[in-house]
Amino acid sequence: MDMQKQKAIEIVVDTAIDSFAEGLISRYTDEVDDVNGVINMKKNNCFIAELGEEFMFYSAFVRSFDSSFGNVLEKMGNNIAKLSYEVKDDIDSFILPDQISRISSILDSYVDHTTTPDISHYSTYSSIYPKDITSYKRTHVTDNYFYCKEKNEHYLIELKASGDLDNKKARAEKTALLEEYFLLKNQLKDDATAKIKIFFGTAYNKFGEGKVWKQERVKQFFAEDELLIGKEYWNFVCNDESGFEIVFNQYKKSADKIRAALTKIKGMYFR
Repeated sequence: MDMQKQKAIEIVVDTAIDSFAEGLISRYTDEVDDVNGVINMKKNNCFIAELGEEFMFYSAFVRSFDSSFGNVLEKMGNNIAKLSYEVKDDIDSFILPDQISRISSILDSYVDHTTTPDISHYSTYSSIYPKDITSYKRTHVTDNYFYCKEKNEHYLIELKASGDLDNKKARAEKTALLEEYFLLKNQLKDDATAKIKIFFGTAYNKFGEGKVWKQERVKQFFAEDELLIGKEYWNFVCNDESGFEIVFNQYKKSADKIRAALTKIKGMYFR
């Protein structure tokens, strides 16, 4: 990776973490005198309070932190992707009844174990388009939609920033991706050279980077070619094999801002 692009990625990461840290301070400063604030409510739990201030503070903090930090990682990925791809918004298109039926058929076959996931199950499927598509129109909100102009390739990614997908939600995630796929395919039907690839991604590997990702229930619905787990996701959004290392090395430096914010917030509530 050239130094100019590396520096740009580092700036995106540092800016995202700085903004997140400042947002934490702002939020919890506003709640200091609010008896219904997250931390103040936890202080009223005598059972938690008995375990000490440190535990009390982080038990109140961690759930909210985990959720909001996931949003930071998702936005950070989109902003980094802008350095290599066109980052697009929601898909306004249409989806046909036979395509919805095809999605259901594909997923049922995975549930029944009659087939294993393969991109050919949807990429080779063709439809006859009616003249009037008004009643089939739909808008789909996307997590990540990147376009590579050089390759004329469109990438749709359902990102689980927390790194973990509830096994019960695996089918719903694949359904959403296949709906996006057909919506976009219909939108691009006049471009014979356009390619669409769908992925399920996580911001980190819950089993440890470099180790096998073992969520077999999820793999029941996703082919290996459809997975971007942890390091693979960051390498993809950076469009470079060293992407994850660059992102995480900068994060380790920028994380001091979050640690400083946590110390400041704790001091507001436990003097």
